[in-house]
Amino acid sequence: MRRLAAKSITALAFILFGLAGGAVFGQPAPSAPIVFKPDAPQRYIVVEGDTLWGIAARFTDSPWRWPELWNLNKEQFASPHRIYPGNVLVLNRARNQLEVQADTTRLTPRVRSEALAQASIPSIPPAMIEPFLVRPLVVESDGLEKAPAIVATEENRVIVGPGAQAYVRGIGESKEPTWFIYRQGKALVDPDTNLTLGYEAVYLGTAQLVRGGEPATIRITTAIQEISRGDRLVPAGQGEMISYAPRAPSGFVKGRIMSIYGGITQVGEAGTQSIVTLNRGKADGLAVGHVLALYRQGVAVKDVSSGSLIQVPDERYGLAFVFRTFDRVSYALIMHSTRPVNPLDVVQTP
Repeated sequence: MRRLAAKSITALAFILFGLAGGAVFGQPAPSAPIVFKPDAPQRYIVVEGDTLWGIAARFTDSPWRWPELWNLNKEQFASPHRIYPGNVLVLNRARNQLEVQADTTRLTPRVRSEALAQASIPSIPPAMIEPFLVRPLVVESDGLEKAPAIVATEENRVIVGPGAQAYVRGIGESKEPTWFIYRQGKALVDPDTNLTLGYEAVYLGTAQLVRGGEPATIRITTAIQEISRGDRLVPAGQGEMISYAPRAPSGFVKGRIMSIYGGITQVGEAGTQSIVTLNRGKADGLAVGHVLALYRQGVAVKDVSSGSLIQVPDERYGLAFVFRTFDRVSYALIMHSTRPVNPLDVVQTP
C-alpha cells in the first residue's frame, strides 16, 4: 500500500461532498454512546476524495458525530480534527472504538510529482459556500440607509450591468477597492412571536472603485440582478474560511425556519444544499458549527373511531448545519432531507 500525498481531509469538507455518505436518522442523543453498524468494515484505508462525514457513515448511522470517533484516538493522532489519505482505520468492537493507524509502509526513495507540504483541503468548498460567509446580510429596518448609495448612472440609464459605470455618494475617502451591491429585501418575521427580527439585504453584484470623491465613480463588475439608482454599497472585505467541527448545541435549542434564502416570498420549498434562515441566533445559544435536526410539525387530526382530535407527533426528516449567526437570526445549510424543506418547519437540538 503506497502512501498518498499528505492532503488532509479537514473539518467540513464533508458537507457538500459527502452528503450521500449514509443515513442520518434515528441517531442517538449526543450523550449516548456511538453505535457501530453491524456490517461496518473491520478495516478501511482512507483515500483521496474521502470525507469525514462519508467515512463516519461507513461505521455508524450518526455520521455527523465523526469528531467523537477521532477524539477516541487522541493518543494515536496528533490532530483529532484531520485525517490523511493512507491512514488505516480499524474497528475495534471489543473496545467500541475506531482506531486510526498511520501507514508505515517503507517506500523506495523517488522523485514525487506532488509536494508533501500542501495546504489542507479547505473546511468548506470555497466556490459554493464562501459567498455566504460575507453575504447574505441581515440588517435592521434602517440598516442600509447610511450605506453609500448609487445616485446616478452613465448616460442616465435606468438599470446598469457589468462594464457600466455608476456614481456613488457616501464612499468618501475609503480606499476599499471592491464593493458588494445590495438592496433591502423582505422582512424576517419570527413565526412564533410575529416580530420582525430584521431584513435580508438582497445581493445584486459587485463593483470596483474607479475614482474616489463625492460622488465616487465605480465600475460594475458582476451583476446577478438589475442594478439601479438607490441601491447600496457595502465593502466586500475578506471572507474568513474557518475550520470547525460539527456538534450539537450544548443546550436544548428549538426554533423554526423563517424563509428560504433566495425565495421571493416566505413560501416555497428547499432541498439539500439550500440555504435557510432560522429564527434563532447567538442570543439563543446557536454558534457556527451547530447541527440541528429538521422536523415537520405534526397536526391535529380527527380520530375516526372516537371522533376526538389527536395530535400527530413531529416527524424528523433531515439535518441542517449552522454556518453563520447573528444575534437573533442564523443561516443554515440543509445537509440532508428526505422530503422538501418548508418555511415554518421546526429545527432543534438533535
